[in-house]
Amino acid sequence: MASVRLQGMTKWYGDQPVLQDIELEIADGEFVVLVGPSGCGKSTLLRILAGLEDADAGLVEIGGQPCNGVEPARRGIAMVFQNYALYPHMTVAGNMGFALRLAGVPRAEIAQRVKRAAAALQIGHLLARRPAELSGGQRQRVAIGRAIVRQPEVFLFDEPLSNLDTALRGQTRVELARLHRELGATMLYVTHDQVEAMTLGQKIVVLNGGRVEQAGTPLELYERPVNRFVAGFLGAQRMNFLPGMLAGEEGATTHVRLPGGAVVQVAADATRAAPGAPVSLGIRPEHLRLAADARTVDGGATVAATVSLVEYLGEASIVHVQVDGVPEMLALKCRAGAGWPEPGARVALDFDPAHGHLFDAEGLALPRVLPDGGAGAPGVQ
Repeated sequence: MASVRLQGMTKWYGDQPVLQDIELEIADGEFVVLVGPSGCGKSTLLRILAGLEDADAGLVEIGGQPCNGVEPARRGIAMVFQNYALYPHMTVAGNMGFALRLAGVPRAEIAQRVKRAAAALQIGHLLARRPAELSGGQRQRVAIGRAIVRQPEVFLFDEPLSNLDTALRGQTRVELARLHRELGATMLYVTHDQVEAMTLGQKIVVLNGGRVEQAGTPLELYERPVNRFVAGFLGAQRMNFLPGMLAGEEGATTHVRLPGGAVVQVAADATRAAPGAPVSLGIRPEHLRLAADARTVDGGATVAATVSLVEYLGEASIVHVQVDGVPEMLALKCRAGAGWPEPGARVALDFDPAHGHLFDAEGLALPRVLPDGGAGAPGVQ
């Protein structure tokens, strides 16, 4: 396997920048997930790594060797696409071993590699079938097996599970995680699925407008986003945002006044911002709760709201509320059967100040105050 390094990678389509000065290092054997909105450059980055496109500027290294201008077949890369691209007239074994046959690998070795990959993917009993006789999940595993038999140094996955239904996605996601542990391979994985990103990635790279917004472990990005974009993008339920203004500080606590007049407390260091400055208060759905009344509860802060909708998801419920003076609805994630009021009911919400996030007018995160009282820069341990 091999490490991957991108230095100053830039790509333009006409006068439109697609990737802008990308700096990224991926360790040998690391599983890295690339996420971001459509058009942010995720797939383009993979294609440049694979040699299917050329960067306009910057350095691409695989295993410590510069790869700019190197043919795709000589890069030690295998790519798995969203489209399975299987040959319909070939068997599973034929599809998996086709690239090896073209490369002149002996038949006995091809058979051995195909058998070993099929066993790892639990499709050994399907080797004699053709693609039309397979389910979508089985076809995707064949496509992954076709990459494995080539024994590449780096695996590239471009939304490989997006064509599968929810159950198959979950099953195949578990198989991919197991496969990574067994192979110890370096993997780059593009997805729009937040659950895939958080559960598969040892490192997550968030792209936006062709730039890296933040890179780090799933926990780092989830708990210490560097800006409002990252905070709002990661998470199966997006972070809630409330507009407000700084109303003062008291020790390690910052006071924020919301549009409805309520003043809430957040464990953040706002010394770099002036009193009265506009800020955004971010709270994740699982950190909002129904308060006993409209007063401060357990050192938290309360906000008046109206219940708009309750979504029952089995083990949990998502409650959508409208906060007084705020146009966007907020979402709360709570245990199912928690006895939430019906739509139209007036409620008071509160949250632990330690779970609040503050973002300045430019969308940059203000440092959160750690439990020991020290100020920790977002994204930094």
